[in-house]
Amino acid sequence: MNDYENAIEISGLTKRYDGFTLDNLSFNAAKGSIMGFIGQNGAGKTTTIKAILNIIKADEGSVKLLGMDSVTEEIPIKERIAAVFDEIPFHDEFTAKNLDVILGDIYKNWDTQTFDKYLDRFALPRKKKIGKFSKGMKMKLQIACALSHGAELLIMDEATTGLDPVVRNEILDIFLEYIQDENHSIFMSSHITSDLEKVADSVTFIDKGKLLLTGYKDEVLENHGVIKCGKNDYKEIAAEDIVSARLTDFGAEVMVSDKAACKRKYSGLVMDNTTLEEIMVFYVNREKKEWR
Repeated sequence: MNDYENAIEISGLTKRYDGFTLDNLSFNAAKGSIMGFIGQNGAGKTTTIKAILNIIKADEGSVKLLGMDSVTEEIPIKERIAAVFDEIPFHDEFTAKNLDVILGDIYKNWDTQTFDKYLDRFALPRKKKIGKFSKGMKMKLQIACALSHGAELLIMDEATTGLDPVVRNEILDIFLEYIQDENHSIFMSSHITSDLEKVADSVTFIDKGKLLLTGYKDEVLENHGVIKCGKNDYKEIAAEDIVSARLTDFGAEVMVSDKAACKRKYSGLVMDNTTLEEIMVFYVNREKKEWR
């Protein structure tokens, strides 16, 4: 059942719309890990997730989930994965008690005891209508449902957006617990990069439907750096070393993608470590090269 290396394998995924193209995406998310899927709003994150889940049909390319083809083996895949969206898919009139019955009919491996455990842990009422739940409660309910049928892969689309920091931390802790089982994997899109810095093992950045970079989070952070320098020093930095540069009144902040080489090459300049958020901002502006 679990003889696959990558929880997700995407090859040449393409989807064309009028005015937007998801353009030839290829990347893998390793089994037993959390991959953060990063991009600004409109980058194509939700389109990618819908294509992964076969909610929309890709024009080209292939997706494998848990070693199975997402189109030809969609039904067995759906038994073994769970998806959580930023908007709750359940009717406002339902209660948690109703969902226990409904989902018990849908999933072979539905476990009422596990569901009850999460309802207690999240302090979610059994008989209150979902329409009266706060945003945080709705997200916790979706996650309780996702974790109660033995899913091996959780796919999250902006699952922590709009939640307060306390609730976000609580949910991130549950993700870290879930991933303790080496057969469990999480793929989570977010533009809250600080959340992904806490929990992700690997990251994939997309912008305007194109892949910018993918790799282990620590390596991505280790490889990138920001040189802060005056205008004269900035002129000395070779164009091929620069991702993009933020110009200031005093000089420039320059993102480089090979920190070690640039430290040797420009040893007189100050090189700072960077964050996923900064990397995203500098890459999004890479076509301009220089920006303010």
